Amino acid sequence: MESQRNWAGNLTYSAEWLHKPESIAQVQELVCQCRRLRALGTRHCFNRIADCPEDMLSTEKLTKIVGLDRERQTVTIESGVRYGELASFLHSEGWSLPNLASLPHISVAGAVATATHGSGDGNGNLATSVIGMELVTANGEKELLSRETHRDDFDGMVVHLGALGVVTQLTLKIQPTFQIAQMAYANLAVEALHAHFDEITSSGYSVSLFTDWQSEFVNQVWVKSKTGEVPETLFGAQKATQDRHPLPDHSAESCTTQCGIPGPWHERLPHFKLAFTPSSGAELQSEYFIGRENALAAFTAIAALRDKLAPHLMISEIRTIAADNLWLSPHYQRNSVAFHFTWHPHTEEVLALLPIIEEALAPFDPRPHWGKIFTMRPTNYPKLPDFLRLCQAFDPHGKFRNAFLETVFP
Repeated sequence: MESQRNWAGNLTYSAEWLHKPESIAQVQELVCQCRRLRALGTRHCFNRIADCPEDMLSTEKLTKIVGLDRERQTVTIESGVRYGELASFLHSEGWSLPNLASLPHISVAGAVATATHGSGDGNGNLATSVIGMELVTANGEKELLSRETHRDDFDGMVVHLGALGVVTQLTLKIQPTFQIAQMAYANLAVEALHAHFDEITSSGYSVSLFTDWQSEFVNQVWVKSKTGEVPETLFGAQKATQDRHPLPDHSAESCTTQCGIPGPWHERLPHFKLAFTPSSGAELQSEYFIGRENALAAFTAIAALRDKLAPHLMISEIRTIAADNLWLSPHYQRNSVAFHFTWHPHTEEVLALLPIIEEALAPFDPRPHWGKIFTMRPTNYPKLPDFLRLCQAFDPHGKFRNAFLETVFP
């Protein structure tokens, strides 16, 4: 097989074979044939969660929108559908999802499997919209999963890390479409952040703070509001007069429209437009989730590392996510604040720096993002034994296990 790389180019997959089935029947056949197999989405993970030295199954050709149920307010899709295409379809039909991640380029199924998120005090991660799944299990059989059929275990199946089988379809809860206006504010004093944290993160439907940790100011605050009301200042931060990119040396052409101009939800909630290469491209990413009550103490702990961060960091983003009950969600039963790091592709240096960051955050019980790079072992999941029970039930011979899972769940 020609070598295959992830989106950022920081790793090459080790698979001997990459399969691209065009139907669910072909997925079933491949699962039966393969001894070890992992599903691959849009390759936006920065670690080896999707890797397998034998066979990988790409969902890139499973792109059907299966059905829209207006009465039940649900949409069913195949697992290769990207958020950008789904969002455009839903909006054209008068519907929406509650939230989106910063990139519309990622597949819905991949984002759900790793509990990928957007922002907003009242918004859960993207997996919280899932109400049904179709899964091809280790024996090649299709199984329909829902809360009605699997009761409380369904909360353990949604964020599954690819360990239970190959997801071929998802059913998501939807809501009526809505408008969002987005505004960027520059230079928020850290002192103001500490004094008004709750007011700042609740100032819009979705709020993101960008900082390089190198001064007593947060570089930018992006406020995405349903109301369209755009104040001139945000606790001293000044309203930007033109669209901005999170990275100061990048053009804002790839970013969604700002300056308080209202537009459809799917053209404002992501940071980047579907038609453009997202973010920087050649980069690494890490992210850690802290209980909201510890957010400011964690901010101070990271800020103390600014000299160590400076040579390797492009930008950090701070977002809020509402609590949920999904067993392997990093936001399981706690309102969370995310500290995201976009790194220059300095792999060795970043891997040496991460334990220092993780040690600084250790007093606050951090949970890492499953799809990004980290060195800690995530042990602070109360329902982990129950999830491992599901793994044994769905995959008793370890067809879907890989080195990543064996490292984080030894």
